[in-house]
Amino acid sequence: MNKAYQHKLVLALAGALSLGTVASPAIAQKKKSAPTPAANTSANAKDTTAKPNGPMMKPGPKQGPKPFAEIINPQAKADTGLINIYKHEDRYFFEIADSLIGRDILIVNRLSKSAAGLRAGMSGFGGDLINENVVRFEKGPNNRIFLKNISYSETSKDSTQPMFSSVMGSNLQPIVAAFDVKAFSKNNKGSIIDLTEYINGDNDILFFDQGMKSNLKLAGYQPDKSYVVDVKSFPMNTEIRTVKTYAKAPASPYPGMPPVPGGNATVELNSSFVLLPKVPMQSRYFDPRVGYFTTSTTDFDADPQGVKRLTMITRWRLEPKPEDMEKYKRGELVEPQKPIVFYIDPATPQKWRKYLIQGVNDWQSAFEAAGFKNAIIAKMAPTKEEDSTWSIDDARFSAIVYKPSTIPNASGPHIHDPRTGEILESHINWYHNVMQLLRNWYFIQASPNDARARSMQFSDELMGELIRFVSSHEVGHTLGLRHNFGSSSTYPVEKLRDKEWVKQNGHAASIMDYARFNYVAQPGDGISGADLYPRINYYDKWAIEWGYRLRPEFNSPEAEKAALNKITIEKLKDKKFWFGTESDPFDPRCQNEDLGDNAMKASMYGIKNLQRIMPNMIAWTRTSNEDYSDLKSIYKELVGQYGRYMGHVAKNVGGIYTTPKTVEQAGPVVEFVNKATQKEAITFLNQQLFTTPKWILSQDIFSKTGDDGASVIYSVQSQVLTRLFSPNIFGSMLGGEASLGANAYLPAEMISDVKKTIFSELATHQNVDIYKRNLQRLYVEKLSGFLAPAPSQAPGTPSGSVRLSDATSVARAALSSLRTELRAAAASGDAITRGHYQDLIASISKTIDNK
Repeated sequence: MNKAYQHKLVLALAGALSLGTVASPAIAQKKKSAPTPAANTSANAKDTTAKPNGPMMKPGPKQGPKPFAEIINPQAKADTGLINIYKHEDRYFFEIADSLIGRDILIVNRLSKSAAGLRAGMSGFGGDLINENVVRFEKGPNNRIFLKNISYSETSKDSTQPMFSSVMGSNLQPIVAAFDVKAFSKNNKGSIIDLTEYINGDNDILFFDQGMKSNLKLAGYQPDKSYVVDVKSFPMNTEIRTVKTYAKAPASPYPGMPPVPGGNATVELNSSFVLLPKVPMQSRYFDPRVGYFTTSTTDFDADPQGVKRLTMITRWRLEPKPEDMEKYKRGELVEPQKPIVFYIDPATPQKWRKYLIQGVNDWQSAFEAAGFKNAIIAKMAPTKEEDSTWSIDDARFSAIVYKPSTIPNASGPHIHDPRTGEILESHINWYHNVMQLLRNWYFIQASPNDARARSMQFSDELMGELIRFVSSHEVGHTLGLRHNFGSSSTYPVEKLRDKEWVKQNGHAASIMDYARFNYVAQPGDGISGADLYPRINYYDKWAIEWGYRLRPEFNSPEAEKAALNKITIEKLKDKKFWFGTESDPFDPRCQNEDLGDNAMKASMYGIKNLQRIMPNMIAWTRTSNEDYSDLKSIYKELVGQYGRYMGHVAKNVGGIYTTPKTVEQAGPVVEFVNKATQKEAITFLNQQLFTTPKWILSQDIFSKTGDDGASVIYSVQSQVLTRLFSPNIFGSMLGGEASLGANAYLPAEMISDVKKTIFSELATHQNVDIYKRNLQRLYVEKLSGFLAPAPSQAPGTPSGSVRLSDATSVARAALSSLRTELRAAAASGDAITRGHYQDLIASISKTIDNK
């Protein structure tokens, strides 16, 4: 799910609870009393303060800073915090303390309220992150304050070495704004600047970044329809709330039609200035054997003979209270100085709140593996009566944000300190329609084993339990954990039908997998309810231990690296702690929505359950006084699930296992899937896909939904055959030949094995039905693609990387052989079969003879 944000993940996709020395959230919310502005003795103070250097004034000689009392008069409304704020009429003055000069400040920008019709996919909802930057205020010449945008893409930490000066000299940070010092603070330890025009305008620091603007199709900013709502300051952060109006980019109502004006979009934005810790958290270096989101920098000091890219995991700053450190070192559970707290959006429907809270609190057991108790807590956001200063947009607070959206999804992004990876804040996006997604998943994967799922309206209890697991999954992302698509592959398929084994071990070793529900379990196995759901499990607890257990005996990430490596090697002797990345296109162990260590066995059990649903689908989707929309939707889900099973199997063909290791570990890192497993996969596909799966066809259903059986079958066959007959898979198989020699499974053999089933009628001289005709044309089309010239190439010249392999010769030989067989059978079968064969012959001839 997660899918994760298309959020900056800095990788991660959000609340600032871990802000170094800031007090606990309850204390941090309490604001200081406003300071009393100094008396003003200047008769002209009001006019000067109201519009200093305003846009309508004629430019004159530049004036230096004036006395504080002349700029900040008694009518100014004052607010203290990270940055002291003074508002007089419509002017906003910021007091930048000298102690803030040169400090890193994270700016987090969110949509507080979105515009009607602004949404684009999963973007454009209230609470969405729209931009983030790290900035510094620095003093410049002529009494000016510069605002710099800070990048940590390249670093050199040792300021005593010549390399430091060189790196700094090549990485001058850009000045994005400059402000005249209007006055110095009363205690002469700060500078007063006027940010009115800056926050009233439009810029890439405080508001939308250009990519988000483009995504939401926002065009010209309209200042006459925009204004500042409020500016508030707290001990470790300052919040700016504005209303902005933009023109919407013109759009075409229909393809080919001229664009029409898009109108305007008015949004409310919140910009948070969050002070980053003066003493950064100690980083922990990323290890590909444990799945964490990361932040990275090029370090010119780490490698004395080169340049090294340092990659750090993202994690919250959990530290024992000073008085508990010795207990922690002895292995006793202690409470952290500052726990991770998630607030539940008040907009969340009452009946789902407790399940979201449970989904957060379920992680407490995982943090106990890292030595902390009560490390993560969920609670309802305070009401206005309980705390009038609390805001879901305040960057000190993490939250599960409820979004009244038709999008069937949820996501768990987070905001982190780019210097160290310290997670500062998270906003989990909970889209209302995720419940439809959960219903469909559970119906398709679990209804044969759970009678509660045989309906279009789940009980609140069942839906709540499903919400709880999704909540836990998304919270895992906010803790820094990536998807572990490999965890389910560590469990034997047959064990997933063992009631007692599943009760003890679950059906996957990690809730961060996309293992969803136990579709392998069969009716009669006695597995139902919670034993069908994912759970926080072995890998999750290990990953939290690896990332969050402090190693106080080491004073740097470099120093702890060897110890962590040793611990990891020992842990991975048990395969249930293995991490399989979500981004490997060739490793069949790393797949979403799959279960078990053998895709062929698991998919066969899954198909049996789908076959149990098919004859009951009309009855189980029936809702009185409604049409057949649910039937159509659920049938589409069933076909999609069947397609996933086929894809799980197909990934074994041309598969490559990749197991990251350090030099201290034995065994290969890269291995080709053996020939027997690949042939097992092709045999399965021949039996379950390329032999027409007529069990998935129902004229009774089609008569109510309007679906077309031929198109249904073709859509799945096309996806699988396209993968099998692709340059990447051919290249992988040929790489296997170089490694395994005669023991490799080669493209020519795979094509031959598939062809025997796809063209089985050639040997039997039977008529070819519509399903097989479609599949046979697809077979010829995909092989012909290896020989077809690119538009800019001469006929007969193969395109792309296929020229560098045997793909063209294999495809040519297969097509030539098939043409011979088609010519021999061209007179057999009925008229449509004969015409079909003639058409295939002509198509092959056009390809291989260049005619």
